[in-house]
Amino acid sequence: MVKVLIPSGALGLGYDRAALARGIAQKPDIIAIDGGSTDSGPHYLGTGSSKYSRSSTKAEWAELMAARAEAAVPLIIGTAGTCGADSAVDWLVDITREIARERGERLKLAVLKSGQGAEAMTAALEGGRISPLPAAPEISAETLRDCSNIVALAGAEQIQAALATGADIVIAGRTTDTAIISALPLARGCHAGAAWHGAKIGECGALATTSPNSGTILIEFDADGFTMTPMGHEARATPHTVSAHMLYENSDPYILYEPGGHLDVTGSVYTALDDRRVRVTGSVWVKSDSYTVKLEGARRSGYQTVSLVLVRDARYVDHIEEWCADIIAKCTAKAKARIDGAFDIELRVIGQNATLGDLDTSAHKGSELGVMGIITAKTEALSREVAKMLNPYLLHHPLTEQEEMPTFAFPFSPPEMPRGAVYQFCLNHVLQLEDPMQAFELTTEELGA
Repeated sequence: MVKVLIPSGALGLGYDRAALARGIAQKPDIIAIDGGSTDSGPHYLGTGSSKYSRSSTKAEWAELMAARAEAAVPLIIGTAGTCGADSAVDWLVDITREIARERGERLKLAVLKSGQGAEAMTAALEGGRISPLPAAPEISAETLRDCSNIVALAGAEQIQAALATGADIVIAGRTTDTAIISALPLARGCHAGAAWHGAKIGECGALATTSPNSGTILIEFDADGFTMTPMGHEARATPHTVSAHMLYENSDPYILYEPGGHLDVTGSVYTALDDRRVRVTGSVWVKSDSYTVKLEGARRSGYQTVSLVLVRDARYVDHIEEWCADIIAKCTAKAKARIDGAFDIELRVIGQNATLGDLDTSAHKGSELGVMGIITAKTEALSREVAKMLNPYLLHHPLTEQEEMPTFAFPFSPPEMPRGAVYQFCLNHVLQLEDPMQAFELTTEELGA
């Protein structure tokens, strides 16, 4: 049997400290936590930075390092620094060194990096080793060169190699969410289907329970299945909460693709052992003929400046679509006549359908709307220039020429807020490897020695 303790869905989200303490008392074999994802968009991969504050990250990581010392088991984090880029891994490594130094701890640290160079990826593309996933954009060598960061998603094999170094702490770059949980159960001969299925259920901590914010759960893997136990005092796992998590961030509720194969839960059986614990059996791991890892890449798409205006006049609220369309047409025409360079003007109506746009079939207006102008251009100077041209339209533009000039409300002065460089995801592909470690770099160091 292998016990995996998962403190939270991600480092930086917080967790119930009492629940973590109860988990440590269960004598886990490893503590595993995710460090990020692509949920918050391409900026973090584009810049190789973390979305979480350094102080919050350090505080939670220090607590987990203390828990690791108490349990005397490995502590592992995947997708370090939100995006898993090499620079984000280095950021968390520096925090780890700092904590160890402050505490006078002696630790063995393993660092697994998943960053990919453009030259190596270009050779792989030309060699036919990069293949598109469904709905992937077309890519070229130029696409790869334009990426500020490319990462490969490590699977269980790469995590197993890091654990095999005997490290106290493993800091991994981009990994699949399940890899850091499944690696040790697989290495110790637990049921393969159960290892991957339990890892999927546990990837977000207590999200698959009745008390998602409690964070901490314990999963016990064995030769036939796995058992999930929430550590939060009020949290319960039920067959519904556990089985439903296969739908989370997954297009198929029965199939989950991972490096080296896929998980099939079509025949899985979910049994409530009591009012808190769920036992799962019948999950199947299907090995693939080749070993592939997913690639993610982000590149700079331009620079942005945003403006915000508030509209309360009932007539303008009722006709906000015509007002926005007229502003876009007139400001675009003026900007094209007066400045050189490509740009885009978007007006997003907040309080109506700013989240989903045309996909929102039930949008309705309130008494007040916010209109956010988003100007994207190839240079920061051009983006700001067009935003300043947009300014008088947002403040005074009338619906018709035969009416008094209106005045709307800017909540800030100046209303133009430069966002700097913006990024876009540009890879949704897989890379074929002859050896699982081929695209990854594993190093170790002694802290406090």
